[in-house]
Amino acid sequence: MKETIAEYGAKLEKLSFKLLELISLSLGLPGDKFFDCFENQLSLVRLNYYPPCPSPDLALGIGPHKDPCVLTIVAQDDTGGLQVKNNSVGGWVPIEPIPGALVVNVGDVFQVWSNDKYDSAIHRATVNSQKERYSYPFFFFPGHDIMVQPAEELVSEKDPAKYKPYNFGKYYSNRTRHDFNKEKVAGKEIHDFKISD
Repeated sequence: MKETIAEYGAKLEKLSFKLLELISLSLGLPGDKFFDCFENQLSLVRLNYYPPCPSPDLALGIGPHKDPCVLTIVAQDDTGGLQVKNNSVGGWVPIEPIPGALVVNVGDVFQVWSNDKYDSAIHRATVNSQKERYSYPFFFFPGHDIMVQPAEELVSEKDPAKYKPYNFGKYYSNRTRHDFNKEKVAGKEIHDFKISD
């Protein structure tokens, strides 16, 4: 099992670099613009299990959140339960599982790199009353020593930087330490680094 998970993670890391290249090109940046940010990266695969819940309306598998990474790639089983917040339709939209397909979310780091041209999706996982659910997310993290800031090519007088630079390792450590408490903690979310208009 350990070897299978390691192989799965290695393949998704390779896919993540390809996706990062294509997304960078979509912004008019060199495809390898951010590759150096991954020299000491600690990307990971997580195996999520959600048992059946007799009252799914009273429980969430994972509450609303944004991912603190560059990209998240998720394989879902056929039960479903992943939902994305869509303000234009006024609520939560289910991401229906498609056999053999992967779900890709842009994370907070890429939102900052893109100077808000890409948005890190708010999403959650719901439980099912009848069936257990599995998901296998891969989180593509940069190195902990990098400074995260908008790409200089995407900053101009007409479109100034929307974020102050921040150290990814400190941000991630602060976020994981305070993920489950409700108190307001500076430096836990990317909006803490937002530059006011």
